Amino acid sequence: MPLALFDYRKKLIGKILSASSQEEVKQIIDKAMDGLEDHKAVKNIVCSFSDNMLSDLEQFDPINKTSQQWANINMARVTFNRIKAAIGIKLNQ
Repeated sequence: MPLALFDYRKKLIGKILSASSQEEVKQIIDKAMDGLEDHKAVKNIVCSFSDNMLSDLEQFDPINKTSQQWANINMARVTFNRIKAAIGIKLNQ
């Protein structure tokens, strides 16, 4: 499963980078999270997936990306941080 999630993250990053707007980035991530839920991924796996996505997104250098790609990366980082915060609230309830 870890290799499958690694591949899933890489495909998701490609979609994030090629999105035409920040709204599209949010939709792509929402769809990806729905996909994890459809596969009945436990909250810890979703949180770990989000952590790994954030780590992957942190590796990008703004000098090597277009302004749209950089905006998409930043929106994805905000979105994954919100997902982690929401999961943290759910885990504590």
